[in-house]
Amino acid sequence: MRPYYSKKVIQHFLNPKHFGKMKNADGVGKVGNPRCGDEMWLYIKVGRKKDREIIIEPKKETKRTAAFWGLTRTLVFNMVKGVTDGYEKKLQIEGLGYKANLESEDLVLQVGYSHPIKLKKPEGINFSVEKNIITISGNDKELVGQVTAKIRKIRPPEPYKGKGIRYVGEEVRRKVGKKVVSTEGKT
Repeated sequence: MRPYYSKKVIQHFLNPKHFGKMKNADGVGKVGNPRCGDEMWLYIKVGRKKDREIIIEPKKETKRTAAFWGLTRTLVFNMVKGVTDGYEKKLQIEGLGYKANLESEDLVLQVGYSHPIKLKKPEGINFSVEKNIITISGNDKELVGQVTAKIRKIRPPEPYKGKGIRYVGEEVRRKVGKKVVSTEGKT
């Protein structure tokens, strides 16, 4: 039976060339996709308290290392910003009879279906509702965006009347409906 990967790829996976450890690292983490073998150990060193900087250094420079380096820098930045400031996204509900409210900590949406839709609050996320605006907030940028997209997907804005759940400030491109042709004057 023929293997899925070439001998060179299997050899690199078994004996990676970028393997090494940073001395005096404050944090160690694994980055990448373990299913396909794209993994890299990342060593993080935090600067002195007066500098308040986080140093991320790869052991060896490769094209993949540079990509993971940028990704890790962004993820660490988002974590720090999430802890200090937090993230929040707002959704607006438009439509006659469409409304949202909170039952204990769960979000209940009534958006034109025969039954109300209940969404359980994920850990690390907070919901608040004021009139027709739903605010989703939390420390994790990815989770806030994912929950917001999931809520919007329940009833996305439709192009004819504009009803539905949309991001605050989102422009919905409106379409013209069918035109009524008058029958007067025809014999």
